[in-house]
Amino acid sequence: MSILGDGDLFENMSQWFGRYYNRRQRTYFKHTPTVVPYEPFNPRIDAEVLRKAMKGFGTDEKAIINVLANRTNAQRLEIEEQFKTLFGKNLIKDLKSELSGRFEDLIVAMMTPLPQYYAKELHDALSGIGTDEDTLIEVLCTMTNHEIRTIRQAYQAMYGSNLEDDLMGDTSGHFKRLLVSLCNANRDESYTIDNAAAAEDARALLQAGELRFGTDESTFNAILCQRNYPQLKQIFHEYQNITGHEFERAIKNEFSGDLKDGLLAIVKSVRNKAAFFAERLHDSMAGLGTRDRQLIRIIVTRSEIDMGEIKQAFEARYGKTLESFISGDTSGDYKKCLLALIS
Repeated sequence: MSILGDGDLFENMSQWFGRYYNRRQRTYFKHTPTVVPYEPFNPRIDAEVLRKAMKGFGTDEKAIINVLANRTNAQRLEIEEQFKTLFGKNLIKDLKSELSGRFEDLIVAMMTPLPQYYAKELHDALSGIGTDEDTLIEVLCTMTNHEIRTIRQAYQAMYGSNLEDDLMGDTSGHFKRLLVSLCNANRDESYTIDNAAAAEDARALLQAGELRFGTDESTFNAILCQRNYPQLKQIFHEYQNITGHEFERAIKNEFSGDLKDGLLAIVKSVRNKAAFFAERLHDSMAGLGTRDRQLIRIIVTRSEIDMGEIKQAFEARYGKTLESFISGDTSGDYKKCLLALIS
């Protein structure tokens, strides 16, 4: 089955992003997305609305936002297929010819199948002068095994190269080893917690870091890239019981640069993934200028997963709503579409 163009796959991937299933306990853990499947959905009607919005003099941006910001990624792909069938034209090309600036970037991101979108973000992070380590960390340190494997397939299909090889060629040292371990997507994803093993791992991490001269990076890499999330939470708890301080302090003391940022991203994702993305959103808008690509990527992808939790975490940490931050940092149709995606 091709990864590029199978509607069922993208629908299944969207469902996977939004729901985690504990096979042992037979229970579902659901998140709160802000973009959900639109009902009643008629891709033919939506395609006609979009055609009308772009036909003739001027563009009806409001109509474009009203349709696309209220449809899931899988539904947008169905609209694109209907658009080509009805009018013999490429919807994305038409949108790009009618729109401009960050609003255009946002709409194109919304219209891109998720595996292709993530693959492009990783490819661009590795291409050109310098490396965008922040993007590599954000994607690879937070994804499930299935998500990473799906993105790897899309990457290979789109660029004719292996993601792992490109990571190895563009990064170095223990940071490279961390990314390669994550790219292999072999984390235990059960929900089993072994208290004795957690205590043993906590002691091993202490011996590999704070209790020795120099740091045994491989021990940190092996444990943080292999253990399941509930087990890692227990390991962090045991570490604090032994040392009297949080595990994050050890990482900050023992590591620096990209490796420190990558390890901290894993820990933050384990503790509270919504809070991690809330922090990333805040960083994209804080200070002078806006990191629009980061802002777009998180809003577009997390709106179908856990944007409800991210908004709560954002307000709890920063004392302001995510909506108010976006309203103060963006403008025009770009702002309107971002707000529509998180409402």
